[in-house]
Amino acid sequence: MQRPWESAVPGPQGPPSAWSLLPDELEALGCPGHPPSLFGALQRPWTWQGGAPRLGRASRAWLEGACDLHLPRIADRAESGDGTVKLALELADGLRVETVHMPRDLNHPRVTLCLSSQVGCALGCAFCATGAMGIQRNLGAGEIVAQVLLAMTALGPSNPSQLTLVFMGMGEPLHNLEAVHRAIRLLAHPAGLGLPMRRITVSTAGLVAGIDRLAGLHPRPWLAVSLNAGTDGLRDQLMPVNRAHPLADLMAAVRRWKLKPREKLTFEYVLLGGVNDRPADAEALVQALGEFRHRHNLNLIPMNAHPGSPFGAPEGDRVEGFAAILKAQGCFVTLRKSRGRDVGAACGQLVGKAGRDG
Repeated sequence: MQRPWESAVPGPQGPPSAWSLLPDELEALGCPGHPPSLFGALQRPWTWQGGAPRLGRASRAWLEGACDLHLPRIADRAESGDGTVKLALELADGLRVETVHMPRDLNHPRVTLCLSSQVGCALGCAFCATGAMGIQRNLGAGEIVAQVLLAMTALGPSNPSQLTLVFMGMGEPLHNLEAVHRAIRLLAHPAGLGLPMRRITVSTAGLVAGIDRLAGLHPRPWLAVSLNAGTDGLRDQLMPVNRAHPLADLMAAVRRWKLKPREKLTFEYVLLGGVNDRPADAEALVQALGEFRHRHNLNLIPMNAHPGSPFGAPEGDRVEGFAAILKAQGCFVTLRKSRGRDVGAACGQLVGKAGRDG
């Protein structure tokens, strides 16, 4: 029986991807030699040569017989004036997903990778280009992991301690929770990248059962929730998922998320000019957030335009006024500086095109 947090959309078929297997699974399949060492060769792209893992003859022969060693092809790359790079990755079936590489030079160089979890998205949020695609299929765990490995190989960093991952690309991660969480386990494994959970965030449009399911998994990433309205009436118009999971149910699920020491939640709010950016909208958002407004992060995101969208970003003074109302009510507000907007790599702009000539 289909569980409510899972999608009925199929994922990739065929033999298991070599990029989706943990050391104990490699051993169970009969991997020769020392499975953690082979896993490390697969999952540590900074040791690769010529864009491929360094493997012994016996290991490669075994993998080619037991698994699928295929990696997506970097079909296109677009570099923004701010240093952001959008990679279009062509999958084995010709479909494409987009991954965004965002370097930041703060006190220490860091890279944030924005990962996709599906080809398209089923939720149809009114302001999102990916939602206009509809859903084509889920990504397998190996295809999710491959986004990280390929981006690191092509663009860096060479040290995973400089890497942060956000599942904010194409798709609703909680519609593909099994593959997303398996990918997180692979990326966090100490024999591979060894990423701590504080540097992996999963963003959801508000699937209540999915939040509850993710809350009980180990390891557990940090959570971001996309709100975009403080009332059910407006959120119903912008995000059809709200009709099944209204704000009261969504915030109840967030309250059930038992926070670990130093863990914080993120709430995301896309500002649409003349739609959800009025003072009354800010006051409604304060009420919806309740006690979460005092300690957790509220991320304001001015709308990133894309072809065919009826929406646009508010003027700067309206953004500042909206933020001021929230701050006066005790909200911890950050204004997201959109990265890669000029190459269609910003929040809500990702669209994968099928086919080599797409």
